[in-house]
Amino acid sequence: MPKAWIQERKRDYYYKKAKEEKYRSRAAYKLFQAIKKYHFIKTGDVVVDLGAAPGGWTQAARKIVGSKGFVLGVDLKSIEPFPQSNVRTIIGDINEQETLQQILEILTRKADVVISDTSPNISGIWEVDHARQIDLAQKALEIALETLIPSGNFFVKVFQGDMLNDFIGKVKQHFEFVKLIKPKASRAKSSEMFILGMHLRQWAS
Repeated sequence: MPKAWIQERKRDYYYKKAKEEKYRSRAAYKLFQAIKKYHFIKTGDVVVDLGAAPGGWTQAARKIVGSKGFVLGVDLKSIEPFPQSNVRTIIGDINEQETLQQILEILTRKADVVISDTSPNISGIWEVDHARQIDLAQKALEIALETLIPSGNFFVKVFQGDMLNDFIGKVKQHFEFVKLIKPKASRAKSSEMFILGMHLRQWAS
């Protein structure tokens, strides 16, 4: 990694805050900020966290749901285990049907919330990275539609670009409230944004 990037990261407020507060990544604060404003994860919820490694969002979700909730983290990479008994992690590819089956088998009931911070391997070619990110967001949406309770919520990372509006339209077909969000903890120069879909429509499948 370039030295300048490493130095910039070490100066980053949320990077330092994550180190001090023992969160596995600064991304935890993106989720906290969005939840604080829109309240889409609550105490006792069952949450599926896609693209969970190294576990920052899983930690944040576990803090919100408390001891009566449940969080399942899913990633291609192994995630260091959590001490809490109501947090589980699995290695899985969200593009594979087998991963969806694993999620459904582990959940004791359908999820209240599906969150996805999944990212592609960045190529540096903007059009390619944008398309790959939208494809991952689409996969996350498909998993959400299979695993969420009616009225459940969905929070997913996207990149800005010409395919974004079409994808927002797809989310609007299934959720009553849809909002495009850029949390304060997202770096200003990053093209990442998040789509929040709340209250899965009863007829969605």
